[in-house]
Amino acid sequence: MTLLDFPGKTACTVFTGGCNFRCPFCHNDLLVNMQDNAFYDESEIFEHLERRKNVIDGVAVTGGEPLLQKDIERFLYEIKEKGFAVKLDTNGSFPEKLDGILQLGLADYVAMDIKNCPEKYGETVGVKNFDIKPVEESMALLRNSGVEYEFRTTVTGNFHTIDDIEKLAKWIEGTPKYFLQNFVDSGNLIDASCYGVTREEMRKMLEVAKKYIPDAQLRGV
Repeated sequence: MTLLDFPGKTACTVFTGGCNFRCPFCHNDLLVNMQDNAFYDESEIFEHLERRKNVIDGVAVTGGEPLLQKDIERFLYEIKEKGFAVKLDTNGSFPEKLDGILQLGLADYVAMDIKNCPEKYGETVGVKNFDIKPVEESMALLRNSGVEYEFRTTVTGNFHTIDDIEKLAKWIEGTPKYFLQNFVDSGNLIDASCYGVTREEMRKMLEVAKKYIPDAQLRGV
């Protein structure tokens, strides 16, 4: 159960396995590389929700990358049918799937990671020569969807500078909700050499982000 992962909701979180990115600072290495044997049958998940229907009112679906799941639409539909609101976390690289989910009304809130400025995207997500066009398509879909959403960036000392954040903020200028969150080593990293930045650096990054996104905020600081 979480009061943090789904704004305005008391929720539980479902983690899906597998991801098409290999962000070195990812703290879900076991999930990304499918090394964790703690998988649940769908029936167990829905039984869990049924037992807690008077305690929680939302379900946050995260990963890994949930849109890799071939039947994610049906899964979200069943959650909605049971009366729960759905928050979807995504890296934005599957705009066609995201579009279908938005069109069908299967997500009440979407949190999309914006990993870095365009010039450093491939390096940051661990995919050489990554094409950012799908990410930009997903941005446009969310802006025009009418669904509540946020963009967010996890900041590391390895991959992010103040200049990078300014370029990123200019790229997504006008976003209603944008959060900067400092990297915290919680174990199970893809690359254990990753580290966060100082509180002062976070403050300066927020200042440059606010030039383009006045309501930008720090999260977890």
